Amino acid sequence: MKIPSKQLILYSLSSMFLSTFLLWGNAAKADIAISPLVIEANEKRGQAQGTITVTNRDAKEFRARVYSLPFTYDVETGFQLVDSSPLDLTPYLQFSPRELQVPGTDNRRIRFIARFPPSLPDGEYRAMLFTENLEATIQEEQGANSSVIFKTAIVPRVGVAVYVRKGNVSHNLSVVNARYNPKSQQLQLLVKNTGKASAILQGEWNIKKGDKQIYSGRGMDTTVITQGERYLAVDYSSAAKKIQLEPGEYQLSGSLGWGVNRTNKIPFSVKFIVP
Repeated sequence: MKIPSKQLILYSLSSMFLSTFLLWGNAAKADIAISPLVIEANEKRGQAQGTITVTNRDAKEFRARVYSLPFTYDVETGFQLVDSSPLDLTPYLQFSPRELQVPGTDNRRIRFIARFPPSLPDGEYRAMLFTENLEATIQEEQGANSSVIFKTAIVPRVGVAVYVRKGNVSHNLSVVNARYNPKSQQLQLLVKNTGKASAILQGEWNIKKGDKQIYSGRGMDTTVITQGERYLAVDYSSAAKKIQLEPGEYQLSGSLGWGVNRTNKIPFSVKFIVP
């Protein structure tokens, strides 16, 4: 099942639902924060461990269950949960507590440890560690017919992406191409990772048409998983300045930053066509 990012879990009365790993939207009643959002760890002597902090910013007590699920990133749609994966961390992941109560304006910690058998092949193993509210909030919405009211039970959850690397593994990144969608006016850069470790990248963008500089800026952090490809969004407009790309050939250049503070740089330069 593909899971769109940055939405709420919505369990409707007809049992239809959408889910993701981050709280988002005005419908969320519980003001819950979790940190860090991403954990990258290296296995040492067969194990790796870490700590997650769950903070309740509301005055009301927050009760939640904790569980883990395998996930991946689709080249087009991004984050999605999966039923199984050869790189699933969940069989080796232990965490405590499995249920927690966080008093109002307080926080609690979740401790986890990953234990790998010696026979497990070297590589990167990953899982989402979710904290899900045990109490649903009922939200009413009026349909097109004013006499019809839809009720939806909103169950927010937040999650942390946990990556544990066994052995001496690293990413191997290359830029494939850039594409422009005239309908959505979206520019994307396709990045391929043939290595055995995922990489969190931040793009630095320069767009030129001939000798004319059109745009210069930075993008958001985006994960390109091991043995995968991912389209990175090149957002060349801002709230203060709307840029229209006229038909013609352009050059997109810059670098992909990774590592601590994204100080390691991979330069690139590709061309794309605006029809």
